[in-house]
This record gives sequence, C-alpha cells and structure tokens, in this order.
Amino acid sequence: MEDPQTNQTRASSDWQTMARLLVALTFIAYLPVLRDRFVFDDAPLIIQSHVINASDGLYRVWFTTQTMDYFPVTESLWWLEWHVWGLHPTGYHLVNLLLHAANVLLIWTILRRLKIPGAWLAALVFGIHPVNVATVAWISEQKNTLSMLFYAVAILLYLRFDEDGSWRWYGLSLTAFLSALLSKTAVVMLPMVLLGCLWWMHRRLRWKDVLYTIPFFMLSLVLGLVTVWFQHHRAMQGTLAQTDTLLSRLVVAGGIPWVYLYKVLLPFNLMVIYSMWHLDSSRWISYLPVTMLAASFMIFWWRRKTWGRPLLFGFGYFVAMLLPVLGLIDLGFFRLTLVADHWLYHAMVGVIALVIAAAVKWYNSVRSHRGRCAARLVTTAGLILLGAATWQRSCVYASDVTLWKDNIAKNPNAWTAYDNLGIALWQAGKHEDAIACFQQSLRIKPDYAITHNDLGFAYLLQGDIANAIEQYQQAVRLDPALAVAHYYLGEAFTRQGRITDAIEQYQEALRLKPDWSATSNALARLQSNH
Repeated sequence: MEDPQTNQTRASSDWQTMARLLVALTFIAYLPVLRDRFVFDDAPLIIQSHVINASDGLYRVWFTTQTMDYFPVTESLWWLEWHVWGLHPTGYHLVNLLLHAANVLLIWTILRRLKIPGAWLAALVFGIHPVNVATVAWISEQKNTLSMLFYAVAILLYLRFDEDGSWRWYGLSLTAFLSALLSKTAVVMLPMVLLGCLWWMHRRLRWKDVLYTIPFFMLSLVLGLVTVWFQHHRAMQGTLAQTDTLLSRLVVAGGIPWVYLYKVLLPFNLMVIYSMWHLDSSRWISYLPVTMLAASFMIFWWRRKTWGRPLLFGFGYFVAMLLPVLGLIDLGFFRLTLVADHWLYHAMVGVIALVIAAAVKWYNSVRSHRGRCAARLVTTAGLILLGAATWQRSCVYASDVTLWKDNIAKNPNAWTAYDNLGIALWQAGKHEDAIACFQQSLRIKPDYAITHNDLGFAYLLQGDIANAIEQYQQAVRLDPALAVAHYYLGEAFTRQGRITDAIEQYQEALRLKPDWSATSNALARLQSNH
C-alpha cells in the first residue's frame, strides 16, 4: 500500500506541471501581444488621461465622477502602471497577459471543483481562444482581465464557504466580488452564477443558498446602477445610444446569444466593430431567435434530471453572463456595434466547458485504440489551429493602422474604423490618405460628429481654415456637447480674426469641460487682447 503522503506529493507535483503547461501554452499563443502598441482608446483612457496622469489621480478615480466609468480598482492599476511604464506599451501588455494567465488557472481550479470533465482542456481552450485577443491585446480592456480575476476568486471562496460553513470564506468572497465590480461591472451576474453552481453541486437549491446570496445581489444592484449613471451621464453625455422600442430591444436581445455562440464555436472573421443589424419587430420571423432561446431553456429544464442538466448549467451560465450586454441596458459602445468580442470574456467559459465535457464523455465511451488515437489527433490539431489563430489575431493589434485596416477589410461599412484609421494615418504623416478615410467615414455616416471634428482638425492643420470651420460647425450642430469641436472652432475663428465668435466658442467649450486648461488659457489670452 502506497504512503498517503507520497500520493499527496505526487498529486501536487502533477498539478504544478499541468499549471505550468497551461501558463506556458497561453503565453506562447499571445507572444505577439508584447510587441503591440497602444490602440483604439488606450491612449485617451490611460497615457493621455488627465485623471490617471494627475498628481491626485487616485483621489479622482475613487472620489469624483471625472472618469467614463466608475471602475476605480482598474483605474488605480492604470495609475500605478502609468508611473511604472509611462509611454512604453510592453509593460501594460505584460501585466494584462499575466492577469489572463492567472484567470486560466483559476478557471481550471473552479471547473475541477465543480467536477466538470475535461477541466484542464477547457481552461486551455479558454486561454488560447482567439476571441479573447480583444481582451488581452487591448490594454484598456485590462478591466476585463482584472475583474475576471476577482470574480473567479469570489466563486472559489464561496464554494469553500459552502463546503465548511466558515464565515471567513463568505466575507472574503463578498470582498472579492466587490473588488470585481469595482474593476468592471460585467461580473454583475455573479450571484446568479453562485446559485447555479450550488444547484449543480447539490442538485437542488436550499433556502439558505438564496438567503446567503442576498448581499451579493445588493452589491450587484448598487454598482450596476452606478455604471448605468456613468454610462448615461459621462460616456454618452446624456444622450441615448439606442432609440429602439423595448419590444425591438427584446427581439434583438434574443438573437445576440446565438451570434456569440457562433463566435465561440467558429471564431472566424473576428473584428472590433461588427456590422450594425436590426430585427424588425413587426415581422414574425424576427421573433424566431428569442423563441428558440426560450424553447431551449424550457426543454433543458424539462430534462434537467438527465441530459438537460449540463446544458441548463453551461448554456444558462453563458446567457446569464451576457445579460448586461444584450442591449436591454443602454451602453455607449452600442453606438458602434451591438456585439463585441471583449464582451464574451466572462461568458464563453460556459460554452467551452460544456463542449469539452461532452467531448471527454464521448472519448471515454470509445473502446477502440484507433478511435482514441484519432480523437487525440483531432484535439491536438484543433488546439494548434486555435493557438495559431490567436497568434495571428494578436499581430493584428500591432498598431491602429493594422487593426483598423483589418476591420475595414471585414466590415467596409464601419464608419468608426475609417475615422480611427484616418487618425492613425495622419499621425504617420500620410495626410492625404487620412483625409480620404475621414471623407469615406462621412459618406457612410454623414451625421457622425466626431469624424466632422477630425476632418476639421486635418483641414485646420493644413491651413484650410474655411473648410475647417465648415466641418467644425457641422460637428457642433450634430453634437452640441462635443467640447473639443467648440474649442477648435474657436481656434479656427481666431485664425480668421473673428475674435467675438472665437470667444463664444471657447466659453461654450469651457462650460462643457470646465477643467480643460487649454480652453481657459486661450480664452484668457483673447479676452485680454480684445
């Protein structure tokens, strides 16, 4: 008989070996990320942020409403990274990749704790899945990886509390969940996830399970409402990203999970901004996706004691974690697209674990040596393809130019992609190409105030004051709250000698953005000379 101590040592050694392999394979798939630059909103949110870079930055992110969202834990990390890495993107990327690798280990641990077959393989697939490049290679989505870290820790601590009843684990779980919410409120559905995990382990829910999750629900409600306020008043500046009726939103919300399911199972044509699409609520066929979704859950619930149980748990987790981004709550990003790869980061584990568990169960039923060898070859080939796709997708995030050219190639109607590409080309000195991109953006969406502003800036720098003024006037007409357009319209008026008009625009810019020193300086200079 073997010594129990020897078995324990061997098990610990095996766990360490498998953990190291998980981390190593994840790092290999994402190695190109370490060469990537800042892209999309990385610069304005972090390295150019007047909040993050301020001497009292920590105070501002915790105790003011100056940021686009109230995610002070994430923003505190950015503040620290800014002071360590400065303008060098490699450090930021390394931290994000380390957070992702830690999340892979935590997911493996959770799936093992829940006794999900193929837990290690499911964690690996999550780790090297190309959809997650949108989180790992995009520095501003560090809020995803950080919130996932606290979220997964909260689940593990709660499962420990459920096991031995120690309130210490309960308190730590609640604290970890609060930290996750303050990193990003995408984890707001964690109380439902906890109930799902308890139902999965005990095959039923007890009244005490519901009672113990009430504080978690309360945290979700409070921080969820805070996020809604910040999105409406800061990110969207009091406007609406969606103007559809509630019925139309419900119809669209029923179709979005199927789009995300496709992206998890067949991760092709990934991009930052997908085509905008709408379902006409007046046509019966538009109700087919939401009907299929409801019918699926009804069938799974009906067969919950047999084959429906894992489907109800895995697919239920997937849809529950997507609820905040199905369009029922207005978010600023919905102005650009209704679906986004980075919104899948917390949810996709449910589908991956479900598919891998089914595959492992089938594999265990195969008796022939040839069949098992074929299954192992197919699995290895699939993992290599996933890793290669992640490597290639990581290279796309090398710069704004490569990112937006890729997006335009896959979605030629993405007006924001043309605008962002124009900015990148202008910064690269390709001014005529940049102006052509701005003009193409406006051909697709003539009422996009931001592109009018960017085109006006290009004309202003070229000395074409008349065209610059025309574009800025269009921008402020379309979006009167666009402070930057008012400021540069004031600059253009100043160059034309229209001092009174310039002062009026500076005053409006200062009213909209009181802490913008450039505006107050320009206004003071004009008023002193006028």
